[in-house]
Amino acid sequence: MPFNLPGVLVPLHLLINPRLVVPSIVVKDIRQLDFPALYKAGYRGAVFDKDNCLTIPHEDRLVPELVDAWKECRETFGPANVLIAESVSHHLSVPVLRHTSLKPSYSCIKSIRAYFASLPRPVRDEELVVVGDRLLTDIVMANRMSHRAPPSVGPLAVWTEGLWKRENLALRALEGGC
Repeated sequence: MPFNLPGVLVPLHLLINPRLVVPSIVVKDIRQLDFPALYKAGYRGAVFDKDNCLTIPHEDRLVPELVDAWKECRETFGPANVLIAESVSHHLSVPVLRHTSLKPSYSCIKSIRAYFASLPRPVRDEELVVVGDRLLTDIVMANRMSHRAPPSVGPLAVWTEGLWKRENLALRALEGGC
Protein backbone atom coordinates (compact mmCIF):
# COMPACT_ATOMS: atom_id res chain seq x y z
CA MET A 1 0.00 0.00 0.00
CA PRO A 2 1.41 3.44 -0.90
CA PHE A 3 2.26 5.97 1.79
CA ASN A 4 -0.80 8.09 2.57
CA LEU A 5 0.45 11.52 3.67
CA PRO A 6 -3.06 13.06 3.76
CA GLY A 7 -4.14 10.21 6.05
CA VAL A 8 -1.09 10.62 8.29
CA LEU A 9 -1.85 14.34 8.73
CA VAL A 10 -5.48 13.74 9.78
CA PRO A 11 -4.72 13.57 13.55
CA LEU A 12 -3.22 17.07 13.34
CA HIS A 13 -6.33 18.34 11.52
CA LEU A 14 -8.47 16.73 14.23
CA LEU A 15 -6.78 18.94 16.83
CA ILE A 16 -8.30 21.93 15.02
CA ASN A 17 -11.59 20.32 13.98
CA PRO A 18 -12.38 17.15 15.98
CA ARG A 19 -15.87 16.87 14.44
CA LEU A 20 -14.31 15.67 11.17
CA VAL A 21 -14.08 12.16 12.58
CA VAL A 22 -17.75 11.94 13.62
CA PRO A 23 -19.97 9.91 11.27
CA SER A 24 -23.56 10.90 10.57
CA ILE A 25 -24.68 7.32 11.19
CA VAL A 26 -23.06 4.01 12.12
CA VAL A 27 -24.19 0.68 10.63
CA LYS A 28 -22.82 -2.84 10.73
CA ASP A 29 -22.84 -3.02 6.93
CA ILE A 30 -24.77 -1.67 3.95
CA ARG A 31 -27.65 -4.08 4.53
CA GLN A 32 -28.77 -1.71 7.30
CA LEU A 33 -29.12 1.21 4.88
CA ASP A 34 -32.57 1.88 3.43
CA PHE A 35 -31.56 3.21 0.02
CA PRO A 36 -35.13 4.05 -1.15
CA ALA A 37 -35.67 6.06 2.07
CA LEU A 38 -32.36 7.88 1.51
CA TYR A 39 -33.48 8.72 -2.03
CA LYS A 40 -36.82 9.96 -0.72
CA ALA A 41 -34.89 12.15 1.77
CA GLY A 42 -33.09 13.85 -1.13
CA TYR A 43 -29.92 11.81 -1.57
CA ARG A 44 -29.11 11.18 -5.24
CA GLY A 45 -25.75 9.42 -5.24
CA ALA A 46 -23.35 7.35 -3.20
CA VAL A 47 -19.60 7.02 -2.82
CA PHE A 48 -18.28 3.75 -1.42
CA ASP A 49 -14.98 2.57 -0.11
CA LYS A 50 -14.51 -0.93 -1.52
CA ASP A 51 -12.45 -2.90 1.02
CA ASN A 52 -14.48 -4.09 4.03
CA CYS A 53 -17.57 -2.16 2.86
CA LEU A 54 -18.32 -4.19 -0.26
CA THR A 55 -15.52 -6.73 -0.61
CA ILE A 56 -13.01 -8.63 1.44
CA PRO A 57 -9.89 -6.40 1.53
CA HIS A 58 -7.72 -6.61 -1.60
CA GLU A 59 -10.29 -8.74 -3.44
CA ASP A 60 -12.59 -7.59 -6.21
CA ARG A 61 -15.73 -9.64 -5.64
CA LEU A 62 -18.76 -8.42 -3.76
CA VAL A 63 -19.27 -10.20 -0.44
CA PRO A 64 -22.19 -12.60 -1.18
CA GLU A 65 -24.20 -11.39 1.83
CA LEU A 66 -24.36 -7.90 0.29
CA VAL A 67 -25.70 -8.82 -3.16
CA ASP A 68 -29.28 -7.72 -2.49
CA ALA A 69 -28.34 -4.47 -0.72
CA TRP A 70 -25.83 -3.57 -3.47
CA LYS A 71 -28.44 -4.24 -6.15
CA GLU A 72 -30.98 -2.08 -4.30
CA CYS A 73 -28.42 0.76 -4.03
CA ARG A 74 -27.62 0.68 -7.76
CA GLU A 75 -31.30 0.46 -8.71
CA THR A 76 -32.25 3.30 -6.35
CA PHE A 77 -29.59 5.83 -7.37
CA GLY A 78 -28.78 4.48 -10.84
CA PRO A 79 -25.42 2.84 -11.59
CA ALA A 80 -23.83 6.08 -12.82
CA ASN A 81 -24.68 7.75 -9.50
CA VAL A 82 -22.82 5.15 -7.44
CA LEU A 83 -19.05 5.55 -7.35
CA ILE A 84 -16.28 3.39 -5.89
CA ALA A 85 -13.52 5.59 -4.43
CA GLU A 86 -10.77 3.04 -4.89
CA SER A 87 -7.93 2.54 -7.29
CA VAL A 88 -9.37 -0.50 -9.07
CA SER A 89 -12.52 -2.62 -9.29
CA HIS A 90 -13.83 -4.59 -12.23
CA HIS A 91 -16.71 -6.62 -10.81
CA LEU A 92 -19.00 -4.19 -8.98
CA SER A 93 -20.87 -2.78 -12.02
CA VAL A 94 -20.41 0.91 -11.18
CA PRO A 95 -17.82 3.57 -12.07
CA VAL A 96 -14.51 3.58 -10.20
CA LEU A 97 -12.73 6.79 -9.25
CA ARG A 98 -9.12 6.26 -10.22
CA HIS A 99 -7.72 9.04 -8.10
CA THR A 100 -4.06 9.99 -8.03
CA SER A 101 -4.14 11.01 -4.39
CA LEU A 102 -5.45 8.97 -1.49
CA LYS A 103 -8.42 9.64 0.78
CA PRO A 104 -8.99 11.95 2.62
CA SER A 105 -7.01 14.41 0.48
CA TYR A 106 -8.69 17.49 -0.92
CA SER A 107 -7.61 16.50 -4.43
CA CYS A 108 -9.51 13.21 -3.99
CA ILE A 109 -12.56 15.23 -2.92
CA LYS A 110 -12.09 17.43 -6.00
CA SER A 111 -12.11 14.30 -8.20
CA ILE A 112 -15.32 13.05 -6.59
CA ARG A 113 -16.97 16.44 -7.08
CA ALA A 114 -15.82 16.60 -10.70
CA TYR A 115 -17.29 13.17 -11.41
CA PHE A 116 -20.71 13.97 -9.94
CA ALA A 117 -20.75 17.43 -11.56
CA SER A 118 -20.19 15.81 -14.97
CA LEU A 119 -23.34 13.68 -14.83
CA PRO A 120 -26.35 14.60 -17.01
CA ARG A 121 -28.11 15.53 -13.76
CA PRO A 122 -25.28 16.78 -11.52
CA VAL A 123 -25.23 15.64 -7.89
CA ARG A 124 -24.22 18.13 -5.20
CA ASP A 125 -22.23 17.22 -2.07
CA GLU A 126 -25.29 17.41 0.16
CA GLU A 127 -27.04 14.87 -2.09
CA LEU A 128 -24.33 12.24 -1.52
CA VAL A 129 -24.06 9.32 0.85
CA VAL A 130 -20.41 8.49 1.59
CA VAL A 131 -19.91 4.98 2.97
CA GLY A 132 -16.66 3.81 4.48
CA ASP A 133 -15.13 1.58 7.12
CA ARG A 134 -12.34 3.93 8.26
CA LEU A 135 -12.97 6.96 10.41
CA LEU A 136 -9.61 8.58 9.65
CA THR A 137 -9.97 8.45 5.87
CA ASP A 138 -13.52 7.77 4.64
CA ILE A 139 -15.46 9.67 7.32
CA VAL A 140 -12.97 12.55 7.49
CA MET A 141 -13.20 12.85 3.69
CA ALA A 142 -17.01 12.95 3.81
CA ASN A 143 -16.98 15.61 6.52
CA ARG A 144 -14.37 17.68 4.67
CA MET A 145 -16.91 17.87 1.83
CA SER A 146 -19.34 19.73 4.10
CA HIS A 147 -19.84 23.41 3.48
CA ARG A 148 -18.39 25.43 6.32
CA ALA A 149 -21.13 28.04 6.53
CA PRO A 150 -23.74 27.24 9.20
CA PRO A 151 -25.72 25.16 9.07
CA SER A 152 -23.13 22.63 7.96
CA VAL A 153 -24.42 20.95 4.82
CA GLY A 154 -22.68 18.05 3.18
CA PRO A 155 -22.79 14.35 2.48
CA LEU A 156 -24.26 11.79 4.82
CA ALA A 157 -21.16 10.15 6.33
CA VAL A 158 -21.89 6.45 6.97
CA TRP A 159 -19.40 4.41 8.97
CA THR A 160 -19.65 0.65 8.52
CA GLU A 161 -18.17 -0.89 11.65
CA GLY A 162 -18.58 -4.54 10.65
CA LEU A 163 -15.45 -5.98 9.06
CA TRP A 164 -15.34 -8.83 6.56
CA LYS A 165 -11.64 -9.34 7.31
CA ARG A 166 -9.50 -7.79 10.01
CA GLU A 167 -6.45 -5.88 8.85
CA ASN A 168 -4.13 -3.23 10.28
CA LEU A 169 -5.22 -3.81 13.87
CA ALA A 170 -3.16 -0.89 15.22
CA LEU A 171 -5.07 1.58 13.03
CA ARG A 172 -8.39 -0.09 13.91
CA ALA A 173 -7.58 0.28 17.63
CA LEU A 174 -6.78 3.97 17.14
CA GLU A 175 -10.03 4.53 15.23
CA GLY A 176 -11.98 2.72 17.94
CA GLY A 177 -10.63 5.20 20.48
CA CYS A 178 -11.52 8.32 18.46
